[in-house]
Amino acid sequence: MELFMESHNSQRKEAVSAELLSLIRRAVSETLDYEGYDDDFAVSVTLVSNNGIRRYNREYRGIDRPTDVLSFPMADGDLSDAFDGEKYQLGDIVLSLEKAREQSELYGHSFEREVAFLTVHSTLHLLGYDHETGEEDEQDMRRRQRDIMKKMQLEVKE
Repeated sequence: MELFMESHNSQRKEAVSAELLSLIRRAVSETLDYEGYDDDFAVSVTLVSNNGIRRYNREYRGIDRPTDVLSFPMADGDLSDAFDGEKYQLGDIVLSLEKAREQSELYGHSFEREVAFLTVHSTLHLLGYDHETGEEDEQDMRRRQRDIMKKMQLEVKE
């Protein structure tokens, strides 16, 4: 599997290092690997501030407040809809680095661990998982996140 990741830094609150981008790439790749995908994928990642993600949240979800991460899948349930002849266009991840910093401090773990977790969470959404459709789906998604983070040696607290 090859992952084509396009990233955009649209914020100035957090430094975006090559290591951070590598961690984001790894989180997407580990999620795809965990789910058994071995095809080529492309994903776009936009790094924003709380104000930036608030605008996305308001425009696309009608919720006028910042959140941590938003997912915009290219396919609607069936990934074959997202195949461009060479690779699957997975979709877009919009991640608030400012919110990731806040949550890492709140939960008592590293900023990098929080960014990885949010990326795994968002990638699962891009693959069609949804924790907002019921308790069973939420528990399934939590289990997947836990397994992937453990595989990355970045276990999460529940």
